Amino acid sequence: MKIVIAGAGEVGNHVSKLLAADNHDLTIIDSSHERLAKVAEEVDIVTVLGNPTSIQVLKEARVENADLFVSVFPDKDQNGNIISALLAKQLGAKTVAARIRNPEYLEADNKLIFKELGIDLVFYPERMVTYEILDLLRQSQTSEFADFAHGKLQLVVFKLEEGSEMVGKAMYEFVFPPDKTPFRILAISREEGTIIPHRDTKLRIGDQVYVAAVREGVEEVERLAGKQYYDIRNIAILGGGQIGAMVAQRLSRGHLNIKLVDIDRRRCDELSQMLDHTMVVCGDGRNVDFLYAEDIQHCDAFVAVTSSSETNIMTCVAVKKMGVRRTIAQVENLEYIRLAEGMGVDAVINKKLIAASRIYRFTLNNSVRSIKYLSGSSAEAIEYIVNPGSIITTAPLKDIDFPEDAIIGGVIRGGEAFVAVGSTEIRAYDSVVVIALPSALQKVDKFFV
Repeated sequence: MKIVIAGAGEVGNHVSKLLAADNHDLTIIDSSHERLAKVAEEVDIVTVLGNPTSIQVLKEARVENADLFVSVFPDKDQNGNIISALLAKQLGAKTVAARIRNPEYLEADNKLIFKELGIDLVFYPERMVTYEILDLLRQSQTSEFADFAHGKLQLVVFKLEEGSEMVGKAMYEFVFPPDKTPFRILAISREEGTIIPHRDTKLRIGDQVYVAAVREGVEEVERLAGKQYYDIRNIAILGGGQIGAMVAQRLSRGHLNIKLVDIDRRRCDELSQMLDHTMVVCGDGRNVDFLYAEDIQHCDAFVAVTSSSETNIMTCVAVKKMGVRRTIAQVENLEYIRLAEGMGVDAVINKKLIAASRIYRFTLNNSVRSIKYLSGSSAEAIEYIVNPGSIITTAPLKDIDFPEDAIIGGVIRGGEAFVAVGSTEIRAYDSVVVIALPSALQKVDKFFV
C-alpha cells in the first residue's frame, strides 16, 4: 500500500515504524526538520517538509495515489488534522483518518457528518486511553482485559508470581476435552520478548501470560494464576489533564469515592467546577508525605496519568509499597514499559500504541472487526469476521499451515463462544480472535480474505 502520514510526532513516528515492518510505500509530512530527521533515522520513509494543510505540500507527497492517508499532526489545535484529511480525500486518497481532540466530534450523529465529508475515521487517543483505564478498573485481577460477544469470550492477562500453580507447568499440562476447553494460553511476554507458546513451553515466575477463556473458565484460570478478584470502590487519580478528567468524569457516574490530585492550582479550580462527585486536591503527588496525608494508602486503586512517564511509574511504585492493591500508569516512553512492569506497576498503558493499532486496522482486509495492542508485549489481538471461502475454513486448525508467530484463541458463532483447539473447524461468518506478533500480521490476514 502507499501510505502518507501527516505529522512526525510520537504517534506518527510509531505508526511509521509499525507500518514499515510490512514493507509499505511510506511518506511522512511535517513542518519540523528535527522530527522528520528522527523518523528517517529509524524508518525507510520518504520525508516531505511542510505544513500538511498546504495543497502544494500534499501534492508533493503524492496523496492522490495514497491508499491510506493518516493525519496525526502533534499540534494542540487538531483542526489542522481535519483540514489535511479533507484535502487529501479531495485530492484522491482512498481512505483517510484524522486525530482529534474534541470529544464532541465522536458523538454518533457527528461521526456521521465526518463520514459524509469523506473522513473514514476520526480518533481521539486520549479517550481511547480513558476506556482502557476503565476496563482495567473493572477487572481488578488482570493487567489487560478485552471481551467479545458481551463477555462470552474474554482475553485476560496475568503476571505470574511465586505461589501460582501455573509456574513450572508446560503447555501440554493444560489439556482439556476438545469441546470443553475453558481457557487457552495464547502468548507469553518475558524479558527476552513475546512468544507464542508451543507444546513444551514452560511458564516462569514473572511471565506475563495472555489467556483466552470462556466466561466460566475465567474463574478457573484466575485460581491457577493465584489471582483474586476484589471490589474497587476508592480510587485516586494523579494528573488532571484530559485523560485524568475524563476518567474521573466517567467514574463519577457510579457510586465510587474518587479523589483527583493535580499540582496546578488553576487547573484544580477548573476541575472542581467541571467534575461532580469528585474530590479535587491540589498538591504534589511525587511527595510521599503528601500522599499519606491524603490517605492514598487506603485506596483500592491508583491511576497515574500525568504528562511525565517517570512520575507515573515512581508514584505507582510508591503507593504500591504503601498498600494500594491496584496501580495503573500511563507510560509514553516505550523503553520504560517493561521497566514499569518489572518495578511492580500492575497495568501500563501507552497512548501512541493504542492509536497505532487503530490505524493499522486499515492496512488489513475488510473482515477485521477490531484490533487491540496488548500492552507489555509486542502482540496484537485481532477480531476477524470470516469470509465464505477463505483459507481458514478449508480444514481443521491443526491441518492449516497457520503462521508460527500467531495463534487463534477463540471463536464466536451465533450466540455461543468457545476456545479454539486443533480440531476446531472455522466456518463462514464466525467471529475469530487471533493473537499475532508483528512478523505474522500480514500472513494471518491472507487466511481471512
